[in-house]
Amino acid sequence: MSKPDARPLAPELAVSAWFNTPGPLTLQGLRGRPVFLHSFQLLCPGCVAQAIPQVQRIERVFAHTDLQVIGIHTVFEHHAAMSPVTLQAFLHEYRLKSPVAVDLAEEGSDIPVTMRRFGLCGTPSSVLIGRDGTILHQVFGVEDDIAVGARIAMALADPVPVRAAETTDADDGCVGGRCAAPLLS
Repeated sequence: MSKPDARPLAPELAVSAWFNTPGPLTLQGLRGRPVFLHSFQLLCPGCVAQAIPQVQRIERVFAHTDLQVIGIHTVFEHHAAMSPVTLQAFLHEYRLKSPVAVDLAEEGSDIPVTMRRFGLCGTPSSVLIGRDGTILHQVFGVEDDIAVGARIAMALADPVPVRAAETTDADDGCVGGRCAAPLLS
């Protein structure tokens, strides 16, 4: 039974195309690493003026860590103007280096699949996902750099989760790969 305050597991990305990566990425495949997922549209003024520059600062500041930054181009308006060809030119012009996914459009819906799965209200939005695959923080809009940096630093400081296959619990007081010290009386 899960605790009522347990953090939700991040839903998987639904992607129609990838840029800046040799192959597709999955959140399941990135378990063990914190992920900063930023949702944007190339015609969104807040994305261009505030969110994209912030993501570039995050990429620079946390380049030496195992943080995975992923952009998701979440088009819910002006569909014809924001094609993958236009996005590719945008990524080149703005020099975005991290992987960028195109959120999967579904017939009969203006809201792309990943946007719906995460319950995103619009763009820019960001989601910080912990090493265990749970959502640590989600926000619509752009937060102060210091707040985002602190959250990312805390996510990076979390220990890498021990996978079930790696545990060798014996009857020695160890559970889930962790052993508690006996209480002194």
